Amino acid sequence: MSDRTSRGGSLRSLAVRVSENVRRRWHWFESIWRRSMQLRVVVSTLALSSAVVFVLGMVLQTQITNRILETKKDAAVRQVEQSLLPVLERQLTAVDPNSEDVAEQLKGALNGLTTSPSVQNDAESVAGTYDPVLVDEYAVTREGESAPSAGPIGDVPQELRHHVKRDKFATQISTVTRDHEQVTMLVIGSPAGTSTRPLQAYFLFPLSAENRTMGVVQSTLLVGGLVLLVLLGAITNLVTRQVVRPVRQAALTAERLAAGNLDERMRVIGEDDVALLADSFNEMADSLAQQIQQLEEFGQLQRRFTSDVSHELRTPLTTVRMAADVLHASSDEFPAGLERSAELLVDELDRFEALLGDLLEISRLDAGVADLSTESLDVPEVVRRAVESLRPIAETSGVELRVDVPEEEVTIFADARRVERIVRNLVANAIDHAEGRPVDVAFGEEENEVAVTVRDYGVGLQPGEAELVFTRFWRADPSRDRQTGGTGLGLSIASEDARLHGGWLDAWGEPGRGSCFRLTLPKYSGEQEVSESPLPLPSARSIAAPEALLAAPQEAAEGESAEAGDGSSAGTERNSPRCSADGDGEEER
Repeated sequence: MSDRTSRGGSLRSLAVRVSENVRRRWHWFESIWRRSMQLRVVVSTLALSSAVVFVLGMVLQTQITNRILETKKDAAVRQVEQSLLPVLERQLTAVDPNSEDVAEQLKGALNGLTTSPSVQNDAESVAGTYDPVLVDEYAVTREGESAPSAGPIGDVPQELRHHVKRDKFATQISTVTRDHEQVTMLVIGSPAGTSTRPLQAYFLFPLSAENRTMGVVQSTLLVGGLVLLVLLGAITNLVTRQVVRPVRQAALTAERLAAGNLDERMRVIGEDDVALLADSFNEMADSLAQQIQQLEEFGQLQRRFTSDVSHELRTPLTTVRMAADVLHASSDEFPAGLERSAELLVDELDRFEALLGDLLEISRLDAGVADLSTESLDVPEVVRRAVESLRPIAETSGVELRVDVPEEEVTIFADARRVERIVRNLVANAIDHAEGRPVDVAFGEEENEVAVTVRDYGVGLQPGEAELVFTRFWRADPSRDRQTGGTGLGLSIASEDARLHGGWLDAWGEPGRGSCFRLTLPKYSGEQEVSESPLPLPSARSIAAPEALLAAPQEAAEGESAEAGDGSSAGTERNSPRCSADGDGEEER
């Protein structure tokens, strides 16, 4: 039993290996098939050509075979009618079918037929060798006895004998066994008269020579077809290569252009369509290179202008700030109108300084001189600090900030100033677009990554705007009143800060259902890049109904009241406000 079980396990293991090998080879061929247009054209041409060659070969073989058999049949019939039957009938004049030794007389007639000089000459020159047969179908025999005959009567088909017995001339191709081998025969039957009654004569012509000829023809057609297919494959491969090579060259040149090598061009050979393609491609590349160069020059001028203006504004802004601080310090002594003007002056100077700081940061990022001051920092603490700095603004806007970060320390090596700025920008942006609904801030970590998500349930994003929110000075609704005084550069700077750490910043949003921004950072900035995020973004399948969104703040407040009545901690209700589908923060996206 153990041996049988062992053999069964070995067979299953072998079957699995064979299956895996076949599957692997099939995937390899499928991959090549998808990538190579030249292979597809060659294989398709060979497949169609094989069908055509097969049909043509079958037609030719059938026609040649029929022609060979017709020639053999005509020659044999002519020999029988013009030579063999006259000689045989002369030999049969001495045969008495009613005598007791009629079989011996028939054999003697056949011997006389085969030894006749004229018949031998005709046999060598017309239809070839043959085996004669004589039989007396009208003889009266006892039950169980066969009719008197001479020659291999067993090789004559019964159907042919029935035709000849009715005094008809007939032919038939039959297969007989000679020396344990199958031999194809052309059998010709004809009535042969005697002095008293007619007999039946049969002549068996072997088709061995014709079979050999047909075998040679079949082999020739097969070899010729294979050679033709090989030549067609080679020709198709050559022709297809001449067409595909310029396309591959164009693709390679386009890849090099996309990689930044703007001097790459295609070779123009001849004046045909391919040369026209290469010439047009080169003209397009020249135009693109010129426009890219102009854009680079314009971008450099723009960055230089921004940097120069930002630095030049620093000195007068400092002077104005000093004067504004002096005025604000003495605002109590001013009349009511002047006091309000001093406060507005200070507020606007704060916004102007923030804008100027963002412009200077953008200038450093564009110049490539921005660096990271990495240190060990507690991410949950940084998140809490950034949220608390914006809580007064959120309370003024009627927005509840719900934070789900662990109490224990989660340490990473990053630039604390930049990480806090990213979180602060995301939370401020969520407050501006929350429309009085809650904002959820969540934290997650894995072995090598940490993530922070900021989810609001406000106006959301239109399709395609998730890729535009990180564009400089881009705003979905320029007319929206901003409580945090946004400059239009915050998300762009946040995205660049995340990239400097080797992480990323991405977004999701739907109209009327809010948006979610996700920051993902490696735990060791500068030494590794993130491959996946510990926190998911929302999906369309888990979107709640608009009624749930409208009821979210009220439900959240009711849940907190009920929780307080039960003696539960307030943090339990908020232990998972991730990028959830609805406003209560209980269902994870």
